[in-house]
Amino acid sequence: MFPVKKILCPTDFSPPSYKALKVAVEVARHFDAGLWVIHVIPPMPPPAPVADATFAPTFDLPLYQQEMTTSSEQALKALLAEHIPAGLTAHPVIVSGDPAREIIHMAEAQNVDLIIIATHGHTGWGRLIFGSVAEKVVRLAPCPVLTIKARQAGD
Repeated sequence: MFPVKKILCPTDFSPPSYKALKVAVEVARHFDAGLWVIHVIPPMPPPAPVADATFAPTFDLPLYQQEMTTSSEQALKALLAEHIPAGLTAHPVIVSGDPAREIIHMAEAQNVDLIIIATHGHTGWGRLIFGSVAEKVVRLAPCPVLTIKARQAGD
């Protein structure tokens, strides 16, 4: 596996993911590796059924998805401009779907050597409700995964 030539770093634009990106940049510079930064837009849940049959929802799902993609592209472009130093090759990737699955798929498709991902530190009910993308990635990844722990309340 070593030396590392390709690194994948997922971001959800949260402070813990910025911390992971900082580590990914350091590792990429150390190994002179390429860096893929991926943001996954989660799928929109279907609308709940309405008891009133005459009511027709006016939510435009394709428009919403396009706006989410455009917003994510702008945010990722700004993130890379701010955090990626000159001379480091960074590849922005925006996809839609289940975050863990899409991260694993990208790792396989790009044959990455290392995934660097933030954990958000959810425990108890929070973890049960939100699940853990990082945990799924660790279990299913085709390569080593470095997890960067979110700051705890006492940090």
